[in-house]
Amino acid sequence: MLETGSPAPDVVLEDTDGQAVRLSDYRGKHAVLIYFMRSTSCPVCNRHVRDLIRGRDELAADNVQVFVAVPEDRQEAAAWKAKRQVPFPVLVGRRGTPHEMLGLSRKVFGSLQQSGDILIDSQGIIRHAHGATLPTSGYDKNGIAAAVQGLRAQAGSSPRTPL
Repeated sequence: MLETGSPAPDVVLEDTDGQAVRLSDYRGKHAVLIYFMRSTSCPVCNRHVRDLIRGRDELAADNVQVFVAVPEDRQEAAAWKAKRQVPFPVLVGRRGTPHEMLGLSRKVFGSLQQSGDILIDSQGIIRHAHGATLPTSGYDKNGIAAAVQGLRAQAGSSPRTPL
């Protein structure tokens, strides 16, 4: 798993339209929050995505670009995104899963995909990294809110109510 305070790797992922998404393309422009779902069929993970959707205006106001990463292939990911009306870009891996590319492996004899979230500031530094084997703890809402608050403090913005 990536560590808070370290530079984010420059990985290349793919969105559901087949377009390349480089994390480095957001440097100097936006902070990036990626939520890694265990799978698109995970009901707990889908609740977490709905929570991100509810908080999208606050995240956008803080200049945070949200992505959702899934371990499924592009076609399955696109169908899930359309069915759930997910407003965020949905990412898949080009070789392997986005989870593997950013350090969230399969645990318990390789059968359970970890879920988690990372927040990368606009300078490319990881400000929050969280991973978990169980989906109930794979979304660290409080940790994300604290990291976003830290971004505000860095930018000299006034504090707002967190997500």
